[in-house]
Amino acid sequence: MCDGNLTKRSPFARAGIFRFGAICTICPPIMSEQHISTAAVSTAAGLTPIPGNVDPMTVARPSLVDGVTPREDGRIDLIGLPKKRIAELFEGAGLDVKAAKLRAKQVYHWLYHRGVTEFEAMTDIAKTMRPWLAERFVIGRPEIVEAQHSSDGTRKWLLRTADAHDFEMVFIPDADRGTLCVSSQVGCTLNCRFCHTGTMRLVRNLTVGEIVGQVMLARDSLSEWPKNAEDSRRLAALMDDIGDDDDEEGGYHPSGRLLTNIVMMGMGEPLYNFDNVRDALKLVMDGDGLALSKRRITLSTSGVIPQMERCGEEIGVNLAVSLHAVTKEVRDEIVPVNKKYGIEELLQACADYPRVSNARRITFEYVMLKDKNDSDDDARELVRLLKHYKLPAKVNLIPFNPWPGAPYECSTPERIRAFSDIVFQGGISAPVRTPRGRDIDAACGQLKTAAEKKSRAEIDRLLAEKEAALLG
Repeated sequence: MCDGNLTKRSPFARAGIFRFGAICTICPPIMSEQHISTAAVSTAAGLTPIPGNVDPMTVARPSLVDGVTPREDGRIDLIGLPKKRIAELFEGAGLDVKAAKLRAKQVYHWLYHRGVTEFEAMTDIAKTMRPWLAERFVIGRPEIVEAQHSSDGTRKWLLRTADAHDFEMVFIPDADRGTLCVSSQVGCTLNCRFCHTGTMRLVRNLTVGEIVGQVMLARDSLSEWPKNAEDSRRLAALMDDIGDDDDEEGGYHPSGRLLTNIVMMGMGEPLYNFDNVRDALKLVMDGDGLALSKRRITLSTSGVIPQMERCGEEIGVNLAVSLHAVTKEVRDEIVPVNKKYGIEELLQACADYPRVSNARRITFEYVMLKDKNDSDDDARELVRLLKHYKLPAKVNLIPFNPWPGAPYECSTPERIRAFSDIVFQGGISAPVRTPRGRDIDAACGQLKTAAEKKSRAEIDRLLAEKEAALLG
């Protein structure tokens, strides 16, 4: 399937390479003999592989200036940069060391704590300094292509990067918390069979700025930036009152929309974009910046074991694991990464996750698929496995959220409840997650950049016309 992310956005197209199977960054090759090898593409177009990607997928690597990528007008986007890096750029632009550090501290506060989008709004910086900043730097945000609102209050944004790649983020409001579901990649390489994002090809990793930019954009949309010091103190007090994900009760925010929690559960596998995800979350957790506690951030992985320990040590956020099956046969089918990192190895890595405890449980995500992974025996085996590895665990049972062409159906409500009861009786919390945002395709497993869907025949026709025009 293809979501229409075609020639104008393809790195192959920009490089002038037009062949079926290579032009679309989403679809697999139509004919294997027509597929262009990674080496050939790299040689012809100067392209480089995406780190951690298992497919022969390539993206253009932009030129760097002083270690960062400038925009077309030569200005450098400061979003995604830590305070120290901003100071280095200011010094490189002509400020002395002392002035660079002072201005970096001021600008960093305005960027990440106050959320301003124009240098003119930085009122404690000299008026003569603000144009100097604006000439050399920019405060970026991902472009909003479309914003959708569900009948249950869920919001979904279709976003676009500066190089015209689309991705999505979702905000889920509750009475006691508001959770932002953040994407880490454009597309995904894992091909989980029940997940709509898995039908996309991986286009590229999101940058630090594009990841943290989602959080900032959500605060923009929800009008939740503090306007002054008093606002900052009030919001900090509210955050202290609001419960964690595992709490039965939490403080109530009257608007029902305060952004209190982040889950790295959007498009992509976060641990295949480890460095950028880590650096973005450090900005989110920085007390001088977005100031969200690490206990309010959860990173979800399908089981990229080599990076799990690093996640605990270098990021320190809560861990969620997309388990979804208790046998090798079934998990190999629905979560193909299991063929490389098996269930037993995965659960041992969970047991070894730094600082895991009864107070800091690992969440296991388990999508309920009719007649595939939802039997009483499956429930009992799940309990056995978690107890065998002595895992402080919570299991989120997720009713399958359908999408066009999905190969599975959702388990019946009665079957889901029976499964949950068995796990509960085994001494493990197993709540059934209430689907949110189904009417706007924002529910778990439904994310896919689908601003415009085209049939395979229509795609082929467009590509043929494009190639004919270039050759003629």
